[in-house]
Amino acid sequence: MSLIYKVSGVGTIEIDTLVVDSNGTLTVKGEIVPGVMERIHQLQSLGVNVVMISSDQRGNARELADSTGITYYEARNSREKEDILLSLGSRNVAAIGNARIDIGLFVQAVVSVATLQAEGIHKDIVDHVDVIVPSINNALDFFLDEDTFIATMKR
Repeated sequence: MSLIYKVSGVGTIEIDTLVVDSNGTLTVKGEIVPGVMERIHQLQSLGVNVVMISSDQRGNARELADSTGITYYEARNSREKEDILLSLGSRNVAAIGNARIDIGLFVQAVVSVATLQAEGIHKDIVDHVDVIVPSINNALDFFLDEDTFIATMKR
């Protein structure tokens, strides 16, 4: 299954995989943002494969992924993140992140979202994302609310 949006002036956008970063995205200072897991489970129940690709700066990404049931991959740099995303075998991937290392995800994703939370976003990602939102919960809601998605993405 996948999320399918019919976007005026753009066409059909299909998403079957959501790749997320951990540090500064799913987590702030190493702690999962409240409300995130409920939204991820909702996306998973709609058939979306949720995958975490992280450089694991804080050393707890694998533990977080294991405790939440999210598939985890570790990457040391933007190129490795991009290669992992490509190895997933889907062309219908969305990405959420906040750091320069996430650019590899953003350039390959059908839709890319930056989250501006307490850890900030790197200025270099702005030219590589489609949408910037205040928090990870807003980013996940963006995909869950078809009207919001279409209103933001249409031409």
